[in-house]
Amino acid sequence: MKHSVCVFCGSAPGARPSYSAAAQELGLALAQAGITLVYGGGRLGLMGIVAEATLAAGGRVVGVIPRMLIERELAHPRLTQQHVVATMHERKTLMAEMSDAFVGLPGGMGTFDELVEIVTWAQLGLHAKPVILANVENYFAPVDAMLDYAVTEQFVTAESRARWRNADSVPQVMRILSEEGIP
Repeated sequence: MKHSVCVFCGSAPGARPSYSAAAQELGLALAQAGITLVYGGGRLGLMGIVAEATLAAGGRVVGVIPRMLIERELAHPRLTQQHVVATMHERKTLMAEMSDAFVGLPGGMGTFDELVEIVTWAQLGLHAKPVILANVENYFAPVDAMLDYAVTEQFVTAESRARWRNADSVPQVMRILSEEGIP
């Protein structure tokens, strides 16, 4: 059975070269493991880097992009498959349906939105798929601190907090995926 992993990440490369390097390393690792990349369908930033790395290594890449973002995010022209949808919500829904797990690389508001919504869906029992943060350069440390504080203040349960799994490296991301039966 083929597996798919959705990667949420920035449409910008970020301030540090290590972010781009991690995106490239993740794309290569997914392709080598025979895991299909599902992502936002753009060719800019970390999104483009992870897609290019996966494709260059012979992997499958499925993009999901809202029509309104085709120009802004410059839809990737050479994907294995590209789905054009009407809305951001439809994008997130389709990516979730097509994926066996979710990995967050550094990104901005869209990435945060995607990660929080997918964890919320897990909390509501809509899926039981793993969510892994690739904590490159401790990028997600402030998110971790906020989640811990929300638990302390009793707005987030410890069970919901545990849905966010951290990985300090791409090999650790791949180990967690393997522990979850992917691939």
